Amino acid sequence: MNTLSIDGWRKADNDSKSIPIGTLQFHVSEAEHLRLEQAEEQLQRSGLRDTMIDADMQTLELVMPDGFGPLSECKWRVYLGGEEGRGQFHLVGYSAEDGCLIYSNAVMVDLLG
Repeated sequence: MNTLSIDGWRKADNDSKSIPIGTLQFHVSEAEHLRLEQAEEQLQRSGLRDTMIDADMQTLELVMPDGFGPLSECKWRVYLGGEEGRGQFHLVGYSAEDGCLIYSNAVMVDLLG
């Protein structure tokens, strides 16, 4: 399993600016890593810009920064980026408390062991 500690962001609505909230810590299991790789391959074949896949909440083990509660509707947003068009992903969810969008910085799929 890969344990990631990544900067997180909060966005109240589409018109507001994202604000940093601290570090999100979560695990990406081997099964989730495989799903992320498959999503990257599907994007490369289809020409689509991005895709959202449900995160496995049983293996995610998400730890939110102090002062922030649990997330609902957690998904992985997978997209192709950079000069080489490689797969990148980030965690996206909604604050169970106030419904605000919470997301992590992106990580390259290849960086997962």
